[in-house]
Amino acid sequence: MTIADASRIDLEIGGMTCASCAMRIEKKLNKLDGVTATVNYATEKAQVTVDGPLDAALLITTVENAGYTASVPAPEVPDPSTGSGTRPSGDDPELRSLRQRLVGAIVLSIPVILLAMIPALQFTYWQWASLALAAPVIVWAAWPFHRAAWVNLRHGAATMDTLISLGTSAAFLWSLYALFLGTAGMPGMTHEFSLAIARTDGAGSIYLEVAAGVTMFVLAGRYFEKRAKRQAGAALRALMELGAKDVAVLRAGVEVRIPIAELRVGDEFVVRPGEKIATDGIVASGTSAVDQSMITGEAVPVEVAAGDAVTGATVNAGGRLVVRATRVGADTQLAQMARLVEDAQTGKAEVQRLADRISGIFVPVVIGIALVTLASWLLRGSGASMAFTAAVAVLIIACPCALGLATPTALLVGTGRGAQRGILIKGPEVLESTRQVDTIVLDKTGTVTEGRMSVARVVPEQGTDAGELLRLAGAIEHASEHPIARAIAAAASRDWGVGSEGAPDASTSSATQVGSGAEGWVPEPVEGFQNHEGRGVTGVVEGHAMLVGRLSLLEEWSLHPSAELLQAQADAESAAQTVVLVAWDGEPRGLIVVADEVKATSAEAVASLKALGLTPVLLTGDNEQAARHIAAQVGIDHVIAEVLPAGKVAVISRLQAEGHVVAMVGDGVNDAPALAQADLGMAMGTGTDVAIQASDITLVRGDLRAAPDAIRLSRRTLGTIKGNLFWAFAYNTAAIPLAALGLLNPMLAGAAMAFSSVFVVGNSLRLRSFR
Repeated sequence: MTIADASRIDLEIGGMTCASCAMRIEKKLNKLDGVTATVNYATEKAQVTVDGPLDAALLITTVENAGYTASVPAPEVPDPSTGSGTRPSGDDPELRSLRQRLVGAIVLSIPVILLAMIPALQFTYWQWASLALAAPVIVWAAWPFHRAAWVNLRHGAATMDTLISLGTSAAFLWSLYALFLGTAGMPGMTHEFSLAIARTDGAGSIYLEVAAGVTMFVLAGRYFEKRAKRQAGAALRALMELGAKDVAVLRAGVEVRIPIAELRVGDEFVVRPGEKIATDGIVASGTSAVDQSMITGEAVPVEVAAGDAVTGATVNAGGRLVVRATRVGADTQLAQMARLVEDAQTGKAEVQRLADRISGIFVPVVIGIALVTLASWLLRGSGASMAFTAAVAVLIIACPCALGLATPTALLVGTGRGAQRGILIKGPEVLESTRQVDTIVLDKTGTVTEGRMSVARVVPEQGTDAGELLRLAGAIEHASEHPIARAIAAAASRDWGVGSEGAPDASTSSATQVGSGAEGWVPEPVEGFQNHEGRGVTGVVEGHAMLVGRLSLLEEWSLHPSAELLQAQADAESAAQTVVLVAWDGEPRGLIVVADEVKATSAEAVASLKALGLTPVLLTGDNEQAARHIAAQVGIDHVIAEVLPAGKVAVISRLQAEGHVVAMVGDGVNDAPALAQADLGMAMGTGTDVAIQASDITLVRGDLRAAPDAIRLSRRTLGTIKGNLFWAFAYNTAAIPLAALGLLNPMLAGAAMAFSSVFVVGNSLRLRSFR
């Protein structure tokens, strides 16, 4: 298998037992020409970027030469709905092996520990019974530690397994010496258990309970750590398994059910109530409510009709839909989400790189401390037993498991939980960006507002029917592609109305609110249609000579609206709304107010951003008055208006030059450069692919409330990482001196070391409760 130029390959790594293992593999891979590798202990994966052609077999061989296993993950069952292979479910062989060894260690070790701790249980020859029980634990149950230590020794390295193997083997071998060559094997020998170290020659003391107990506790820690790591990655696995497995495609009007792998772009497929939508597409016919909670985290179903976009893996909660596929396989939103989450979980934050560097030198340093401890106690004349016990305690307490797990487990859970809530964090470095952000720039269109024009109200002249006004204006605008024209045509295509008849009240010239009815509407053909660039359109509809557009277009034809209509226009424009005037047969007939409405949730989102200590800034190309009107509705005090698309980057740069750490939320193509320039870029998932690619965080559901949620989740994940690292560092820093001074029993040291790893993983799993 040859890798193309500047490409990336992922490897599954086996045999790692701690962060120093990951560090060793990373160093070996990075020594290869043109290779940049990141190895993550928690996900057991290597992300390798290759600059130039290189055989993947060389990467695998390099890992194997370091004493570990590597393989290129291959999808056993191609599943285009997720863009990834679905691996066979079932028990993890490594987890099953750990469980078997742990059960055996518990059954055999507990009697050994009880015999050593309770002198009343120490019958004649109890020490030989302890040996019979402890030997299988130390040889068989602890075999993974001994094997890994030997492999590492052959490669001139030392890891956590080296410490465990050294500690347990030393305790076991010393016990054998005391039993066979010393006085410990004599009939009637008793053994007082003490947490302190007492002066003795060592020949009459056995440490079988230490060797068996440490093995049991470390196995327990590793088993629960492995289980917890699987739980931590459950969010991504659940995401990958969301897609539909088959689909009912329309072939010549007949439904044919086919595997999802055979679906192609352009195919039309049927989605019945309760079924998953097979892939991303556009509704060709039908209306329904779609439950998007598994993608966006939003519980309220979204109404869809012909022309609306739908996302694969969401559930049709209402009527029958016919959907035209627009993206399949690895191009779907679900597949892209899964890739983003996996990339984020495999990457490393800067703080984790520091922890890895420390772990890489930690084990040799600990072995050195253990030797110094042994020599110090011996030189003081304290006896071999005391010296040995202190040295073994140092070896066992110092295992840096917690240090290696502190960051990746929190990152694994945090990014997975974000994906479940519709928040995609691209990489671990993003978490560190959220800590310093103090200013958040919000693009107006599509972010604070809906991003699409809609008819807000119709204001007819005296004697003109509002329904007739909208119907005729919609007919001529139907021939135009302008966003405002499409909004008017869409409004006219529904049965707008007030009152029991569903028709606007013709007797009033006041604004008529629009609402939807059930009947459809087919526009009359337009004769002589002409588009007047930037001013409006003209044409003939049903024999009426129509003018629809700006006031300047009407004045050009010497048509002058009434004072009431001009006042309505001024009121609408002061409220940042767009006014379209309508005239026919030489008379002004009224106006239609079109607006990009503020999202219902924007004000709540802005309040949440302020509560996080951020200063929101509204950025828009609109005029100052219109922008301030929008800002006032949502509670934003700082407005930067009349900015051309190319000027958005300059605005971000200026804020940064003033000393602000800037986040930006946007959704359009013209937002992409500014999103990339910002210290933290957040793209609305309803926006363009370009904006999403340029951002650091994607807010899938297109709701601005997801922005404060994303910052809170990022900060909480970062806080968890820091808490984990503090615990791991503080634990090792405090415990090693205690062990060296003889204040820590080796067996309790093993239990404490195992607990530290379980604590760190358990603390990370608390992120699963994020709301």
